[in-house]
Amino acid sequence: MKKVEKPKKPLIFYYLIALVILILLNTFLFPNLMNHHKVKDVDYGTFLTMVDKKEVSKVELNGDTIYFTDKSAEPNYYETTTFEDPDLVNRLEEAGCEFGRIAQEEMNPLVSFLLVWVLPIVIFWVLGQFLAKRLMKKMGGGTAGNPFMQFGKSNAKVYVESTTGITFNDVAGEDEAKELLTEIVDFLHNPKKYQEIGAVCPKGALLVGPPGTGKTLLAKAVAGEANVPFFSMSGSEFVEMFVGMGASKVRDLFKQANEKAPCIVFIDEIDTIGKKRDNAGYGGNDEREQTLNQLLTEMDGFDASKGVVILAATNRPDSLDPALLRPGRFDRRIPVELPDLKGREEILKVHAKKVRLGDDIDFNAIARAASGASGAELANMVNEAALRAVRENRKFVTQADLEESIETVIAGYQKKNQVLSAKEKLIVSYHEIGHALVAALQTHSAPVTKITIIPRTSGALGYTMQVEAEERNLMSKEELVNKIATLTGGRCAEKLIFDSITTGASNDIEQATKLARAMITRYGMSDRFGMVALETQNNPYLGGDSTLSCSPQTAATIDDMVVETVREGYDTAMDLLEKNKMKLHELAKYLYEKETITGEEFMQILNRKEISGEQIRTESED
Repeated sequence: MKKVEKPKKPLIFYYLIALVILILLNTFLFPNLMNHHKVKDVDYGTFLTMVDKKEVSKVELNGDTIYFTDKSAEPNYYETTTFEDPDLVNRLEEAGCEFGRIAQEEMNPLVSFLLVWVLPIVIFWVLGQFLAKRLMKKMGGGTAGNPFMQFGKSNAKVYVESTTGITFNDVAGEDEAKELLTEIVDFLHNPKKYQEIGAVCPKGALLVGPPGTGKTLLAKAVAGEANVPFFSMSGSEFVEMFVGMGASKVRDLFKQANEKAPCIVFIDEIDTIGKKRDNAGYGGNDEREQTLNQLLTEMDGFDASKGVVILAATNRPDSLDPALLRPGRFDRRIPVELPDLKGREEILKVHAKKVRLGDDIDFNAIARAASGASGAELANMVNEAALRAVRENRKFVTQADLEESIETVIAGYQKKNQVLSAKEKLIVSYHEIGHALVAALQTHSAPVTKITIIPRTSGALGYTMQVEAEERNLMSKEELVNKIATLTGGRCAEKLIFDSITTGASNDIEQATKLARAMITRYGMSDRFGMVALETQNNPYLGGDSTLSCSPQTAATIDDMVVETVREGYDTAMDLLEKNKMKLHELAKYLYEKETITGEEFMQILNRKEISGEQIRTESED
């Protein structure tokens, strides 16, 4: 959609122009009021002296005041106060001066007040109203009036109809969401088809999903497909310091929407104003609650047959008020989840249209490596790949650029200035090979695709990348147990080879503990508790914070079981590494020299014939 541009100059600029025009009009329409500054005030003696010297050319009497001019090339104007002087007329005649008396024309005080005070104000106000209406029309048909006093007015961004706007073709990887929204678009195109059968278009649709999945983009695509005006506003824009202002904005927004029907109103981050009501406010009279009440009233009050559709987006649906989610308000809840393998591949292709690509691009391989990435992260990956190509002075993006961009988004940039000591580099090598070797020696583990010991800006000194051969939606208990063992493999390798442990396993410990706890409390994978939910997950789209819902005694038992589960994984990893110690040495030495190896290189070394222990010891001493 094409957004209406705001005026480049503020409205006060035009008011200043109007003020200048008024001053000019006042100067030319009422010159007598503005010319006093040209008159020089002199005393009566000076006047008589100039008359006697015949320097005065013209004299005018106005009551007790004398106005006269001299005989210079550019006459100067003078003013003095007269006295009772019987010889004044004779002096003026002898000096050859023209003199006379100004006729006193008394102006009506009311007319004088109207001309001097009321008329300029009226002209100023009319010009201001004219300019305000012109500017409001350019800004997309907003409400007219003084923009400096627009308290309680909606400041929604209005996108006008445009054939070059965003459509469903610009949105990839969300086929189910697009299918659910297509019916709304069809209703806006052909409302009679639905009215004839008695069907009513959904008043509202709520888009829910993690951040970066394209909820806002989908809303704009609906407006682009329907080719109708699109009002966009964030939930935080309704919240004001003064109680009642948010409710006033809601009223104004729906008033504008009804005037421009059919149209689409989009409220982003609606959880800002749509949170569940409670007794936290002062008697239920706080600003957020009043705004929510007004929104509920407006959604009940407007006529859906006019074609006004309300779209909203949130990543916290569990925090919304139930009254907002009931049928008749937000009739549809449309999930916009993280894309699957096919969706990621389509999203990559959409964003790759904007960059120049090489001939070796395999989008399927990139999509598999970027498992769990959102649409925004995939777009960032394509952009990072293009930036890497520019840094290396290439005219196109290669497969290596895209692969490196995945690591950049996941683990950060390479820290080229951070140089590890020989000992630390050796420890990190054994640590990462410990992960990879335990994963490769287990049957229910994802294959290793890359191992590196180059430090990253995320703080990781190295990492092991595993990529599933196909898309996975479920994980068995055996796979989770093996994953815990893989996570402990790095620490096991350190203990086995150096008989010491380091801080490098901090992230591994965190992930293994979290996974073991979830197996017991959420997935029902323990013999002790079975299929009993012991944990409640909050905000599933924002990290999934969880809270235990059990007694303190049960919580202590859960802690003991988590420790035991992680210890079992540790023992499994240690046993595998002890049995394959020679391969651990061989692979760690190779990684130490190369710093980065691929999954193919790793498997070739793992599968080839064992070398002698004497050779391993000699190479390790070197």
